[in-house]
Amino acid sequence: MTNPLKVTLLSATLLAFMLPLAAQTSNAPQGTPPATPAQASVPAQANVPAQTSTPAQANTPSVGQRKERQQDRISQGIGNGSLTAGEANSLEKQETNLNHEETDMRKEDGGKLTAADKAALQQQQDKISKEIHADKHNSATQNENPKSEEGKRAETQQDRIAQGVRSGSLNAGETSNLEKRESSINREVAQDRAANGGHLTAQERAKVNAQQNKVSKQIYKDKHNNHPAKK
Repeated sequence: MTNPLKVTLLSATLLAFMLPLAAQTSNAPQGTPPATPAQASVPAQANVPAQTSTPAQANTPSVGQRKERQQDRISQGIGNGSLTAGEANSLEKQETNLNHEETDMRKEDGGKLTAADKAALQQQQDKISKEIHADKHNSATQNENPKSEEGKRAETQQDRIAQGVRSGSLNAGETSNLEKRESSINREVAQDRAANGGHLTAQERAKVNAQQNKVSKQIYKDKHNNHPAKK
């Protein structure tokens, strides 16, 4: 083979080798060095978002939030008469016991609640929540349109108690005590009416009025002391 022919063949081989490399270089963004074979073989890494809480976790109310919601529901029930004084007393007594239990748990764990503590409290709040619903939708109601004087006093007291629960100026223990006394007066009125053909004597009215005066003073005192409802 002659030397000119050898030179021609070598030039053609070299040109065939350089064409793919030139094409790769021309397609790359300006100023970007060509990728090495090792870099080209590594797939691009996707951006992995940081782990966050699930929607269910984010929407789960805390023990304190549950407590506040329960009180709002009880306040609404007292105010519209769907909860009687006896039912409100029972519900608030359970809320008081739950508050005491929470306080004891926090004392044992340096002021905090463990996951097990929270689960136990939430379970009990679930039970109270169901009872609130049941009591507000049963047939027992507080008379919201009384005609008698003692009935109007009872309604006024319930409205004042409901406002105290709603604002937080009455805690669960105070509300339970007030509603217990209101429930006792209501039973006494019902018994007196049953014994007198549906009426109250002048003496019975005076007695009920005196009892309501005492409850009224206690409502005012409880709403203005330094023992607000815990949040």
